[in-house]
Amino acid sequence: MILEDDEGRVLSSGWTDAAEALLARLAPKNRPDARTGRSRNGQAVEAFYSGDVRAIDAVPVRQFGTPLQTISWTELRRIAPGAPITYTELAARSGNARAVRAAASACARNAPALFVPCHRVVNTAGGLAGFAWGIPVKRALLAREAAA
Repeated sequence: MILEDDEGRVLSSGWTDAAEALLARLAPKNRPDARTGRSRNGQAVEAFYSGDVRAIDAVPVRQFGTPLQTISWTELRRIAPGAPITYTELAARSGNARAVRAAASACARNAPALFVPCHRVVNTAGGLAGFAWGIPVKRALLAREAAA
C-alpha cells in the first residue's frame, strides 16, 4: 500500500492493506487526509515486482525528519539494487562514520520504505537486522534485487 500527498509524493508505504499502519509511521501533524484510490506511483511498484528494480528510483517522496535523517534518506536512495551496504557505511556516507545508531534510527523512521530502500542496509556481518515490515519481507526484497 502507498500513502501519498496531493502532489503524488510518497509519504509512507508498506506491505500491508491497513492505511492506519502507514499513517502511524507519520507524526500526526504530517498525516494527510486519507482517501482511497489508485496511487499515481502504483505502476512503479508493479514494475519493481515484475523485475525492473530501478522503477522505484524516480518516484518522488516527501519525508519529515532531522537534518541527519534527511541526509541518510538521500543516501539510501543512492544504494544500488543488489549491492547492500552496512549501517556503518550508511553512517559514513551520511557524513559521520561514528553515527551508526543515528543511521539505524534513520532507517527505522523511514516511512516510504520501498522508495527509500532501507532494506538495502544490513548489519556489519552482512546479516539482516531490523526492518519495520519484517525480516521475511527484507529477505525477499534483497533476493529480488540480487536476481535482477
